[in-house]
Amino acid sequence: MSARILVAEDDEKQSRLIRIYLEREGNVVQVVADGRAALERARSSKPDLLVLDVMLPLVDGLDVCRILRTESDIPILLLTARTTEEDMLLGLDLGADDYLTKPYSPRELTARVRALLRRSRKAAGAAEPAVLRVGAVELDTARFEVRVAGQPVVLTAKEFAILETLAREPGRVFTRAQIIERVFDFDHHVQERTVDAHVMNLRRKLETDPGRPRHLETVYGRGYRLNDGPGSASP
Repeated sequence: MSARILVAEDDEKQSRLIRIYLEREGNVVQVVADGRAALERARSSKPDLLVLDVMLPLVDGLDVCRILRTESDIPILLLTARTTEEDMLLGLDLGADDYLTKPYSPRELTARVRALLRRSRKAAGAAEPAVLRVGAVELDTARFEVRVAGQPVVLTAKEFAILETLAREPGRVFTRAQIIERVFDFDHHVQERTVDAHVMNLRRKLETDPGRPRHLETVYGRGYRLNDGPGSASP
């Protein structure tokens, strides 16, 4: 599910990188370069989440956090080069929901953003459904059960996690790197061909003809998606 995200970062290279990674996730991203603009934009556009650098010109990021927290409950992810425990606790005491210390991995930043958005949506009553249905494929995430056209299918934990990732956003193409990030929890030893092997096993279990898949599609040069219709999939 896409979100509207405001990024307040005065380092142009960093803000461009953050924007690229967050937009790859399907989000709408606005970028400002100082604290005063961050306050104005947060008040006018009411984003779903704020990525906020601590060291901003005009108004310090900690002051932005303190002021906004008196006005709204917007999730705030602080980016800080200050690594002492006191500095980190100060940001949390002022109302930040999470923080990352520089230098950080853009993949970790996107994972933190997703976690904050999930928490925010659940708090607002938009909890993720326990049963997901995409075409003939049905996943019960609470019971760890999968059915295809009403027939039970037994999956491994990783196969289930990959299928759940795709089923939560039907039709969206996930790259192999995004699947590794979401399913394998930043395990840098996992290679893209590992994802391909799991997908092959999933197709053997989900598809009537694994060589001509109708549910779990390959999008050449991009990755995989779960089709919510009969489709014309590529093997």
